[in-house]
Amino acid sequence: MIDVDGKQVGIMPIQQALAVAQQRGLDLIEVAPTANPPVCRIGDFGKYKYEQEKREREARKHQHANRVKEIKLGLNIDQHDYETKRKHMEEFLREGMKVKVSLQFRGRQSAHPELGEQLMQRVIEDIASVGRPEVPPRLIGRAMHMILTPVKGASRQVHAKPAAPQPNAPAPSN
Repeated sequence: MIDVDGKQVGIMPIQQALAVAQQRGLDLIEVAPTANPPVCRIGDFGKYKYEQEKREREARKHQHANRVKEIKLGLNIDQHDYETKRKHMEEFLREGMKVKVSLQFRGRQSAHPELGEQLMQRVIEDIASVGRPEVPPRLIGRAMHMILTPVKGASRQVHAKPAAPQPNAPAPSN
């Protein structure tokens, strides 16, 4: 049994422990039921339950669910559009998320899956510093998919801000 102050009182029968708790106007709380003998504490049960829920909420807050973001590409994607999507992929990977890259073949494009494979390989090469393929590119029906996973050490390097100019520094001359 553990006292209100956190001091160990010792091993005692349940009836005696309940009597001590009732004398103080508190509850007998079973803290470790699987221990031999079971560990009990004298205290306010409502307060104990509140603190336990608070610890569980805090633990859940620090858990990071496995999130997957999807980026959809087209076979004849323009260079600027490709760069924008690549930057988004890198940002998601740096934040520790997985990225699913989908390439939809439309009409006669499905006759040339090698072009889709080339685009997927280009994506893999361009984001190699922050991600690697977890699931390689696969052609499923009229679409090609792959899943990228973050590389360890590349996460949390999100956008460094440029240094602010010094207030008393001379202006650069041209």
